[in-house]
Amino acid sequence: MQPRLNHLWLGLMAIFFGFASLYLWYIIFPGKVSPEAFQYFSLEQINQGREHSRIQQLLMLAVVILEVILLCWFIWSGKAIALTRWTQQITRGSYYGSALLYFLGLWLIFRVLYFPFSYLNGFFLQKKWGFSTQTFSAWWVDTLKSAGLELGLGILGVLLFFCILKHWPRAWWLVVASLLSIWLVAQNFIWPLVVSPMFNRFEPVKDPAVLRMVSELSTKAGIPVDEVLVMDASRRTTRANAYFAGLGQTKQIVLYDTLLEDYPPDQVKAVLAHEMAHWQQGHILKGVTLAIFSNFILWGLLFIFIRTTIAPLTRYPPHTWALTLLFFAAVSFIASPIQSSISRGMEREADRVSVQLTGDIPAAVRLQVNLVAKNSSDVSPPAFIEWFSYSHPSVLNRIHLLQQEKATDL
Repeated sequence: MQPRLNHLWLGLMAIFFGFASLYLWYIIFPGKVSPEAFQYFSLEQINQGREHSRIQQLLMLAVVILEVILLCWFIWSGKAIALTRWTQQITRGSYYGSALLYFLGLWLIFRVLYFPFSYLNGFFLQKKWGFSTQTFSAWWVDTLKSAGLELGLGILGVLLFFCILKHWPRAWWLVVASLLSIWLVAQNFIWPLVVSPMFNRFEPVKDPAVLRMVSELSTKAGIPVDEVLVMDASRRTTRANAYFAGLGQTKQIVLYDTLLEDYPPDQVKAVLAHEMAHWQQGHILKGVTLAIFSNFILWGLLFIFIRTTIAPLTRYPPHTWALTLLFFAAVSFIASPIQSSISRGMEREADRVSVQLTGDIPAAVRLQVNLVAKNSSDVSPPAFIEWFSYSHPSVLNRIHLLQQEKATDL
């Protein structure tokens, strides 16, 4: 039976395209640059950062809109039902076989459709702008690794998903959300140890100056730091970054080698302090807890959407997967402001605590300026764009926060 296009889907699509239209408007018409930006950046840096950001935002938005439009057409044009019948015919009615073949068909179609965007944003433009240090063959190797990992996890996930649909037709959303919540916790242990080393090499930091910084800051923060690693980011990019990962014994601070090579010691110290501040404030645990909470809400909503779209059946058909993809594609975009707001709040808190640890506010300000200049980020994004999609506060807002911290100390 053809999935019903009901008021729930129409409402979801209205919100999605409303946000998408606003996002596109502010990409095309970002408004004037804040005069304060000229205190820290040249006109060339400002224009370059805005142009780079505009192109990347347009590509991101194009991918999301394309996915939603194609899935809507696919589901309500009858193609989704047709593919279900074809997979059931090919697999001779096998429940799991038809579900798996359905998943593989959609995965391959969207992989092919996304490839031009992936190549353009992931290689061509990064090379053109001088950020990428990869050869085309190395980029292909990374692309194939990512695709293989995604396909392997996807196959396991879709088979488990349809197994749960079959055995718990009324409570499947609760079972799926519970298992995914366990995965959200487990991946914090697994990812740094298994997945990340597939793409990069990680070595303990050996620089005595950096190790002294770690010792000093960890003592001030009251955090026993087990591991500070350097990642060979320079094999792919000129950009500098750092991140924290893991829970329990697998927790790590990871520094890009580009950060250690291209930034002065006081700014490296500011980065270390920022990452320790995330640890001290328990941001990983808070992030996982919020993700688990939202996980149950989203799967509960999906249950309502699917039950009102597909007539009650003893078995959910393979095109349930297409509905699931559409739901999460739209909702992930719509929920971006919530996710971004939570992330920005944690980043502001980490900025505040980091300068308390270092006592060096000017170095923290210089770090923000250098990161934005070298990464060619938009120094004065539209307020809507920042609210909707920025995981970190924009550079001028971060500088304001640091200056307020200075004023408070005085």
